[in-house]
Amino acid sequence: MITQEMVEGLVNFLVKFSTDMLMPTMGFLFIAGVVLRGLIFFTVKREHWFAKEFERRVHEYMDESDDRGDMSFFVLTKHILEKTYYELFIKRSLHKRRNSDFIMSMSDRVFLIQHGCAILVRDTLKQIKYLKYTSNIPKLKDISKNVFSNNASFSKVFGVMPASLFNDVLNILPGIFIISGIFGTFLGIMAALPELGTMDLADPEGAKLIMDKFLVKISFSMSSSILGIVLSVVMTVVNTTTSPEKLFVSIVDKFENSLDVLWNRSTDNKLPEDIPEFDEHRDPMEVLASKALEEQLAKDKIELRKKKEQLRKISA
Repeated sequence: MITQEMVEGLVNFLVKFSTDMLMPTMGFLFIAGVVLRGLIFFTVKREHWFAKEFERRVHEYMDESDDRGDMSFFVLTKHILEKTYYELFIKRSLHKRRNSDFIMSMSDRVFLIQHGCAILVRDTLKQIKYLKYTSNIPKLKDISKNVFSNNASFSKVFGVMPASLFNDVLNILPGIFIISGIFGTFLGIMAALPELGTMDLADPEGAKLIMDKFLVKISFSMSSSILGIVLSVVMTVVNTTTSPEKLFVSIVDKFENSLDVLWNRSTDNKLPEDIPEFDEHRDPMEVLASKALEEQLAKDKIELRKKKEQLRKISA
């Protein structure tokens, strides 16, 4: 049963806490919240970086490619996804002479960026592998949303802290600052009011001293509300300018648009029997050399076909 002594003990503890520790605690929570928001935003920003680079290579391919006849959606998507992955990570790892490359490679390891992008490539290929090619565009937005939202490397900061859970807490942190500030103000007023009962009106000097102490405590208790309002406003600005939700929508849109362009360029979704699986651990020199050779052979094949057509027209 809750007794009067227990209530008074709890109130006295809260009053002491609000006097000594409330504002330092609010300051610590603010700094921790800003740091954590920055880490979450950077992690999601790396997803946006990969989606943006993939989109750029898709448009480069569309601008440079001629009419090459039948083209499988899976083969085309696999080719550009792998090209994006290897050029962003493996090829850069061969040229670490620049200081920025070294810094980026450190962030790749700390935030599991390279591993997360490899999972994106594998999951995307799994999702599109058995799509039935028809005149109707499949649900590419759902596929894009699934491969990003279910990526374990990007859904957790450092691969440990769940980003969605901490993001929800950070979204309500401005309200917590406001409530904490008001709570501290009321506790300070409640602690200062009993002193007025000891005031003797027959003693003007003593009454003035007691009133001065009361006003000092009231003004100090109100500072917690002011601090709560300031931290709430600043945290709201931070949450708005570094919103991972808005960035995630942009990521899904970019990735979906890229897949949509490739779908419209394709003529089927056949899976060649001899097509190799995506391997993030393949030797980078071998991968880049083989891809360059394949592209050159494809260009030579097109040139040879054009020359044959010209010779046929001349002979005719």
